[in-house]
Amino acid sequence: MIKKPETVVIDNLQGGKGHAIINHIISKEELSGSGKMYAEVVLEPGCSIGWHQHVDETEPYYILEGEGIFTDNDKSRTIVHPGDVCTIKPGQWHSIENNSESQNLSFMALIYYTNCTRPE
Repeated sequence: MIKKPETVVIDNLQGGKGHAIINHIISKEELSGSGKMYAEVVLEPGCSIGWHQHVDETEPYYILEGEGIFTDNDKSRTIVHPGDVCTIKPGQWHSIENNSESQNLSFMALIYYTNCTRPE
């Protein structure tokens, strides 16, 4: 099956600035109980996803384009570039922002559950 992503725009995602453009690649239903999001996320200049926690789930980011600042669980701030992977362990907090004045920050985000049982 071939389909197009479903795009939604969310203002102040997790208390962040501006809005996030989320291109859902696979729906929560299509993840069959193993997770809740697989999407490309686009943050325009000055936009961010606020500080938030993942409980019983994790959410790696794979940076596709642009540059941003990833804030990790220990509140360290790291500049991220295409090809970087930001990992978040269950129970940890994080945020990300696009501090550019002219370029979008785009990344893949996968939220998957850490307490799933494997099929036999």
